[in-house]
Amino acid sequence: MAKHEFGIMPQSPQKGIRYDKYEPQKYHCISVNDDDLENIVTQFDDIDFFWHTPDVPQKGIDYCGITLIPPTSIPAFLSVIQNRHGLSQLESLLQNALRKGKWVIHYGL
Repeated sequence: MAKHEFGIMPQSPQKGIRYDKYEPQKYHCISVNDDDLENIVTQFDDIDFFWHTPDVPQKGIDYCGITLIPPTSIPAFLSVIQNRHGLSQLESLLQNALRKGKWVIHYGL
């Protein structure tokens, strides 16, 4: 089954640096089944994210790439996933990141 991975970044991503390396262990990532995200992915299209680097602002997640989720976008992300089947662990991770003012990294398919 295809999976997405999400983890909390210990430091904010730096401009000029690309976060292209697949390092789920570095960010203590959790896995989320693609089946649980694919039907709601378009609901992220109005949320501000960054793709691969904080130098590339985009709307929506990079479904098959790397998305950097700033703390300011976490409340909107949470509003999409709250009370959705299979996403309670992701909801907890995002709430934890929001409390700490941390960025979240998403590794797509």
